[in-house]
Amino acid sequence: MTELLIRDAEVSGTRTDVLVRDGLIAAVGTAPATPGIRVLDADGGALLPGLHDHHLHLHAMAADANSVRCGPPRVHTAGELTEALAAAPGDGWIRGVGYVETVAGMLDSTTLDALQRERPVRIQHRSGAMWTLNSAAARLVDLDSATEHGVERDADGRATGRIWRADTWLRTRLPDTGPPDLTPVGMRLARFGITGITDATPDLSAESLTGLIDAAASGAIPQRLSLLGVPLGHPGDPAVTTGPYKIVIADSDLPDIETLEATVRQAHSLRRPVAVHCVSREALLILLAVFDATGSIPGDRIEHGALIPAESIEVLRRLGITVVTQPGFIADRGDDYLRRVESRDLPDLYRCRSLCDAGVGLALSSDAPYGPADPWQVIAAATVRRAPDGVLVGAGETLRASEALGCYLAPLFDPGGRARTVVPGAAADLVLMDRPIAEVYSQPSSDAVRCTLIGGRVVHER
Repeated sequence: MTELLIRDAEVSGTRTDVLVRDGLIAAVGTAPATPGIRVLDADGGALLPGLHDHHLHLHAMAADANSVRCGPPRVHTAGELTEALAAAPGDGWIRGVGYVETVAGMLDSTTLDALQRERPVRIQHRSGAMWTLNSAAARLVDLDSATEHGVERDADGRATGRIWRADTWLRTRLPDTGPPDLTPVGMRLARFGITGITDATPDLSAESLTGLIDAAASGAIPQRLSLLGVPLGHPGDPAVTTGPYKIVIADSDLPDIETLEATVRQAHSLRRPVAVHCVSREALLILLAVFDATGSIPGDRIEHGALIPAESIEVLRRLGITVVTQPGFIADRGDDYLRRVESRDLPDLYRCRSLCDAGVGLALSSDAPYGPADPWQVIAAATVRRAPDGVLVGAGETLRASEALGCYLAPLFDPGGRARTVVPGAAADLVLMDRPIAEVYSQPSSDAVRCTLIGGRVVHER
């Protein structure tokens, strides 16, 4: 039997003790210390349920750590990008991330050759939707002979170097390095107080799926793990939870409605909800038309909901669809949105308040590595909605800090549901802050995270 007594913690506004035993919260209330039990003095710090990030990409986060930054805030011009690529260590492949057109326009093989031609380079757009290869990289993957649908070609049939949403195919053409070590990612998330994560990568290959399951089973990822990319009909694995089935509506290639409807019906027939990537008005309207035809089931959700027109909010409520969104993008790249998004769309951007007020289930998440992984940055962004240049983006969509935190406390299986609380019998997935909750709300920051427990085991402590 393993026990831990957390002494003098603030729980739901009251300073009290919490006894943890065998992975569960055994008691909440003043308790004497049993001889030999470890005592953790909270000194009035808030004790919260562990946070859940309901949408991120683990393998991409691991790869991102060893990639060249190709966009703001580190790179703003073509010259700076040239310098960044030239400074990449080694002499083989260069993997770049975070590119946006404000740096050097819409890249293709020719324009990328002008920046770096000696080494093979692949640069990912910060949306995660597109890779661009220079000529050296295109030759190595034999891009000219590729028949993959996402390989873009010009009017003469020549590959441009742009590859849209074909990560699985591209990975088969790259040097096989095996699944990355996810231990640093798991530890980083634990430092933020995250105890549960949903990997939203679609269409997981057998190798990627095995890698994620092994990381969860071995403890490399200590968090409870749910996967959206498990293929339909796959039996799953006890080390992870099979989440809703991920479907991507790509704006570069909008789907046939009948095909999308058939996929949703197939998932529903297997009693599996769907999680559908929607980042444009057109994608959302297509999806809502499909749900009107198929009906919805509990657990159906929209990923991102980057643009939700006001007239669609009541439809979402009626259908019972949860929105898993990322207001962290406002703080991360809101200035770019103000330049590039049509003015008519700005009020619809990453809605939060209007969805809550309408009774639509809302969960917050990071979309890391494409957005900031720190949940406290996302919570802060949801409360102020200021772009990097300080301009307000969607002032009417702000949440209170307590509401934003609550959007990180829903169960993994029910994002947008009721926030978990520190009560006897609940899993001892907990985060201890070094200050009272009022101070946490006034200035949300991961610096306040003192200790993280998962299943009663301390996985981070400072």
